[in-house]
Amino acid sequence: MGVEAYNYSSVIMFYLFLITSFIVPHAKGENYIVGDSYGWIDFVDFNNWCDGKEFHVGDVLVFNYDSSQHNVLQVDSTVYESCIKDSYMKKLTSGNDSIVLEKGGAWFICGVDDHCENGQKLHINVTP
Repeated sequence: MGVEAYNYSSVIMFYLFLITSFIVPHAKGENYIVGDSYGWIDFVDFNNWCDGKEFHVGDVLVFNYDSSQHNVLQVDSTVYESCIKDSYMKKLTSGNDSIVLEKGGAWFICGVDDHCENGQKLHINVTP
């Protein structure tokens, strides 16, 4: 009877797993390395990098950069447009930072020297 109960519970567990895999949506986001092989550097057209990409809630932006030369500031649209470096929501400095995207707009700039003014900034729209 012990073996039969074990087999019976194994079958039930298998079917429960199978059913829940169809019912529960999987929230697996895409990983995007900002700037691809160039990474997060100045003098790259990040608007061009965004062309053809669709960003969704749960996707991850990965910023790779030399932390002695760059940083990542998550900002709002006004700060983004004006390259204001002392007004940010989040400052990242590790050189290998990941941001999980939420619905709406997302704006990022480099707060070092005149990098933002030279184009080291990124704006994306995130859809559900």
